Amino acid sequence: MQEQSEHTNHREQEILRELRLAGGTSRVGFLASRLGVSDETIRRNIKTLAARALVRKVHGGVVLVGNPSLTEQPFQSRMDQNTGTKQRLAQRVAEMISDGDSVFLDIGSTTAYVAEALRNHHALYVVTNSLAVSQSLATRNNNRVFMAGGELRPHDGGAFGLDAIRFIQRFNVKYAVFSVAAIHADAGFMLHDIQEADLSRTAAKQAQTRIVVADHEKFGQRAPVVIEDPSQFDVIVTDKTPPDEIVSMLSQHAISTLLPEN
Repeated sequence: MQEQSEHTNHREQEILRELRLAGGTSRVGFLASRLGVSDETIRRNIKTLAARALVRKVHGGVVLVGNPSLTEQPFQSRMDQNTGTKQRLAQRVAEMISDGDSVFLDIGSTTAYVAEALRNHHALYVVTNSLAVSQSLATRNNNRVFMAGGELRPHDGGAFGLDAIRFIQRFNVKYAVFSVAAIHADAGFMLHDIQEADLSRTAAKQAQTRIVVADHEKFGQRAPVVIEDPSQFDVIVTDKTPPDEIVSMLSQHAISTLLPEN
């Protein structure tokens, strides 16, 4: 029993280390693959860590408690980065959307700029889980804004969880606009947060045209959570032509690339 306890404690330390390397959040399957054990083994260790208030279990994965990226308002930090580029990308997306269209907008900072670019549109039918999007577009120009329910996360004003997912499933919109954390030729589009990825997968299924908006700094990067098979997306709006290997990935999945006009 002594040896088994020491082994378990060692694995728990490995799980905590992998969570830190992954940015504070990860799927059970990713941790199992990294540590070479079964999903059930990881779940048992997560249960122990959660009882000690070191991690928090979420649907499909785990979040590191006290992760700085979840407490230091990274959303506002992202809003303040590359503002000119994000505004240009947002304007390009807004040009695709007409008055009266229905659109889902996610919690990403670049998507928040898309909402700002849509402020002069009229009669939009907006579905979102983002407080920032709601504040930009509600009570304007005869828009109708539908906000997913649930507790708002303090660091980004986003609503997540099963209630939010079920809410999104009730709609079918013409466009869905997504921000991403990374774009890689092998894995496609990725995020740092499990809950964001789960909601993005759901929203993509409820839209006719799925748009990823991301600047060139996301190219060649990796994040721990894959959103989905890249073929579920239709368009990427970005500021520079992607590297050849990403162009090949996009072409393979029939994803069009749009650049802002100079």
